[in-house]
Amino acid sequence: MIIVPEREIADLVSAADCFVAIERVFASMASKSAYNFPVVREAIGHADALYGFKSGFDRESLALGLKSGGFWPRNGERGLTNHQSTVFLFDADSGRCRAVVGGNLLTALRTAAASAISIKYLARSDAKILGMIGAGHQSTFQLKAALDQRAFEKVVGWNIDPGALGRLAAVAAERGIPFEAVDLDRLGAEADVIITITSSFAPILKASQVRPGTHLACMGTDTRGKQEVETELVAAATVFTDEIAQSVEIGEAQHARAAGLLSASDITEIGSVINGSHPGRRTADEVTLFDGTGVGLQDLAVASVAVELAVSKGVAIDVNF
Repeated sequence: MIIVPEREIADLVSAADCFVAIERVFASMASKSAYNFPVVREAIGHADALYGFKSGFDRESLALGLKSGGFWPRNGERGLTNHQSTVFLFDADSGRCRAVVGGNLLTALRTAAASAISIKYLARSDAKILGMIGAGHQSTFQLKAALDQRAFEKVVGWNIDPGALGRLAAVAAERGIPFEAVDLDRLGAEADVIITITSSFAPILKASQVRPGTHLACMGTDTRGKQEVETELVAAATVFTDEIAQSVEIGEAQHARAAGLLSASDITEIGSVINGSHPGRRTADEVTLFDGTGVGLQDLAVASVAVELAVSKGVAIDVNF
């Protein structure tokens, strides 16, 4: 069995590696060659933590396994990231565990890759201003990945704690792009693309704040009850997602469906756009929304890349298990 420790991931797997892997697995999901198993994700009643499992199987790559982990909001006090996870890969022929991979950085990279893919396929080609809502640990990964997809000329940001926006300003400065902290009204009025990456349980962005032609990537809602944008905004948008079943159960679409404003048949998997079976954005004024719930197959895809690279570079730990 191969072990790839968390400490090795940063030097092994790039954002570009993750983008290619996630794009491929989304396409495989849409073609029904890969599927996710039901998600288990619950509040455990201790340390305000959310914990669960995401798993799946890809018949094309034979990736089989699960990610175990969740969100511990007070981990900063321990010098740890709030998101903690580990990926387990199994041999599809024998069922034996073939690898254990640190999943913290991979989770941030694969989540950022998903929103970047949505920008590639759904945002207007002339998008110039990027709006960021949220400035937590994953926000910098989101920003870096997004800046690779369009020639953005400015980044505007909002966070419940404005002091945290400095990390986004630093990333923008590294890319030579101006950054400005703004209120939500101005963010919605200016941004061509908006990424939400928060752990909110109440809507932050309203439908009235978003202008025609905007693309939104809602990346923080992955649990029942979470919500980043107003229900009416989801209902008014053309909605795409990683997996429809998760979108209506634990994603941003859960609230619009519960309100009777949206059904599963109204949602399209982003893989269908990648495969060319759906046109994606149809008009310049259309508001598109990607409901990024995060699926187990994403974790398996990037963990498989990590294992392959770790073995080839001689940093994998091989144990008799």
